[in-house]
Amino acid sequence: MSGSIADAISFFRLSCGRWRSQRSSHHLLHRRAEAGGSFIEVVELEAADPRLEAIAVLHGQDPGGLVGGCRVRWSGSMAWDKAGEAHEGESVFGLIPNDPRGRQGLLLRDRGYAETAPVAGHFAMDDRDGLLLTTSYETMNSLERFSFAGPDVRLRTSTVEGLSNTASFCVETRIPSETAGDSAPPASATTSPETACLSALGW
Repeated sequence: MSGSIADAISFFRLSCGRWRSQRSSHHLLHRRAEAGGSFIEVVELEAADPRLEAIAVLHGQDPGGLVGGCRVRWSGSMAWDKAGEAHEGESVFGLIPNDPRGRQGLLLRDRGYAETAPVAGHFAMDDRDGLLLTTSYETMNSLERFSFAGPDVRLRTSTVEGLSNTASFCVETRIPSETAGDSAPPASATTSPETACLSALGW
């Protein structure tokens, strides 16, 4: 899909829908790899959505700069989860570009993943239409790259440096709308606290 994504908000619109993600995380401290999976639902929010405007004000930004955003729900599991653990969550985020092309700027969230307080990160699209997200927390920094291998397959790599040094690779496949239904995420799709911080969006 190289060359076909004009700006960051278009990238997020292509990401709307329901996805299943298969993750391989490499924990550098433990020198071990951990497999896992998650269910993700992404819903587009218009720029004038009150939730986005509230987030912009919360971060001291002009709501007039918003171009849109998304609501993301996630539920996943990792191999090291303890018996009975069930981890899921939801977040809202908005995009405020700072260049005329809309390919880089601020990504504002109502909650973080390494920390639950509101957090602002930065987005930028590279020359292959990949989306880079960087987020700095008090105790760690994360870098992610999202890209489409096709309209229904998305790839994600992420690294976290700080208290937890981790590298992850995910392959995400879209769930067709005719089979997605309105049911809750499958029981096998939950994400642990340790791995939740690996994604700036929880997906």
